[in-house]
Amino acid sequence: MTVTDADTARRQVLESARALFDERGVQAVGMDAIRTASGVSLKRLYQLFPSKETLVEEVLRRRDHAVREGIAAHAHACGADTPYDRVLDVFDYLADWFARPGFRGCAFINAFGELGGTSDGVTDIARTHKAALRDHFADLAAQLGAPDATADHLALLANGAMAVAGINGSPEAAHQARDAARILLDAATGPAPRT
Repeated sequence: MTVTDADTARRQVLESARALFDERGVQAVGMDAIRTASGVSLKRLYQLFPSKETLVEEVLRRRDHAVREGIAAHAHACGADTPYDRVLDVFDYLADWFARPGFRGCAFINAFGELGGTSDGVTDIARTHKAALRDHFADLAAQLGAPDATADHLALLANGAMAVAGINGSPEAAHQARDAARILLDAATGPAPRT
């Protein structure tokens, strides 16, 4: 199958690259493999993404957007209305994500591990994404009147769960991190009312 429409080609390249990077890692996937998986000619592929690094960066930017939207949508769908519940819901979101077939860990942690020493772009995107998660926790912690350091602690729990789940292949780390987050929040703000 040959793809000719530029928007379709771009979308198919990004989706194929994301799937291959998730499955094999960034460095193990060449542009030829992305060409084959996407059905986009190598010439078109390089017109859309002049280098593999630009492609990796765009895959990560799209993932960043999807994760931010996913966290917000999950909280809304689950009825997590209070800041306390919204903090804990992040860990429920993680548990759902970790349980998906093919989960191999956080794309940002994995890409930084592979390319962080050689790609400023990947490093910047990974740091921005992780800072956004910490800022999300900071906003919720501030609404609860929790100490400033609470956001850092929650972010460490979430990122640690991502790393452990990527290795273990189990959502259990998210459940354990959620339990720890509840203890942390209760210590910082007093127990939330049980409904």
